[in-house]
Amino acid sequence: MPSSRTRRPPVQRAPRRPPGPRPPRDNPVGRLYGRARRAWDRPLTAYYLILGGSLLITVLGLVMVYSASQITALQLSLPGSYFFRKQFLAAVLGGLLLLAASRMPSKLHRALAYPILLGSVFLMILVQVPGIGVAVNGNQNWISVGGPFQLQPSEFGKLALVLWGADLLARKQEKRLLTQWKHMLVPLVPVAFMLLGLIMLGGDMGTAIILTAILFGLLWLAGAPTRLFGGVLAIAVTLGAILIRTSPNRMARLACLGATEPGPGDSCWQAVHGIYALASGGLFGSGLGASVEKWGQLPEAHTDFIFAITGEELGLAGTLSVLALFAALGYAGIRVAGRTEDPFVRYAAGGVTTWITAQAVINIGAVLGLLPIAGVPLPLFSYGGSALLPTMFAIGLLIAFAREDPAARAALAMRQPRFGRKRAAVRGSAGREPRKWNTMRRRASARSSGER
Repeated sequence: MPSSRTRRPPVQRAPRRPPGPRPPRDNPVGRLYGRARRAWDRPLTAYYLILGGSLLITVLGLVMVYSASQITALQLSLPGSYFFRKQFLAAVLGGLLLLAASRMPSKLHRALAYPILLGSVFLMILVQVPGIGVAVNGNQNWISVGGPFQLQPSEFGKLALVLWGADLLARKQEKRLLTQWKHMLVPLVPVAFMLLGLIMLGGDMGTAIILTAILFGLLWLAGAPTRLFGGVLAIAVTLGAILIRTSPNRMARLACLGATEPGPGDSCWQAVHGIYALASGGLFGSGLGASVEKWGQLPEAHTDFIFAITGEELGLAGTLSVLALFAALGYAGIRVAGRTEDPFVRYAAGGVTTWITAQAVINIGAVLGLLPIAGVPLPLFSYGGSALLPTMFAIGLLIAFAREDPAARAALAMRQPRFGRKRAAVRGSAGREPRKWNTMRRRASARSSGER
């Protein structure tokens, strides 16, 4: 073989490989979808959705209560911030209840079930006592607690049914009694019907509908057979039809479905002006505080129809944001109920999620003209301290349940403040015993929780 001028053998080149398939190009959309899915599947997703979503709804609700209630307060010769200050005080108290409920163990929640139920029943009986009960808008469901403050015990009845019903079903499931229909219905359905009867004595059918939804949610989570579930549903629908048929006011509200004109005697005035407010908002609204309908045109602008004022001032973007927050809250509640092994947590989380979701759907559906006006507030958003306090306590329940998940607990243990880790490291180097939580952090890091 001839050598080169440098007297070195020629370099043998490797044979060329046949061209193979090229590696797929990096798709930015797929990469973004993968990241979003991994973030969605993290153990702390439900925890952050419940905490962040509820706080955002509450803060936005305070802003809209202040904007929507100014004219009503001035018409009543009150300061413009009168309703806002009362709602802000209720939000502060509700925040304390949320914090307390989120730190309570499940055993304490179960221990509170019977006291809350008995207290709610006692207060709802007091509502019907002359001189104690107060009628508001034709419904006698209020108790005056001094000064301008009033209490609506039926709102606490929702929380009572959730806690007591979840504890009852959990104890029966532990004893394997839910396979018998009598143990599934008794005493859950009779006690729920007793609460419904006390509420309907005051004429508040909207709250009764929410209570019925909670009852059906608990039965569905307990695995009620279709025949049994359908039988209870048929009884509830029959009673509801009778109550609607025998009340001219309820029949008038039913006749306003899809109305575009106030009608004779302005019977559909509120429903029509709610649609007017939404229609005039456009994409981004007329601006915060620039509503026209709140100037005496739309009744209950800061309570039952605050969603309409939100659409007028913040537009479609504002209303869709509110809907997205409620959807995220509902999803997180379903996720907590579906991933737990504790039957009480499953029933309580499902009951709270049913309560908040059903009430939001009924309120927003009435504002949109898709459902009859039931007179229920938008949870965490509308004005009303009696509705805000038990709802925030229920949100605290969901936060506590989300924290009790083993993977979420491990992820929270890993996320300790940096200054705490530095101090623990300094103490460890000095020969002192490290803190307990730092030991928990090392134990949690050994388990794969999926959280980074």
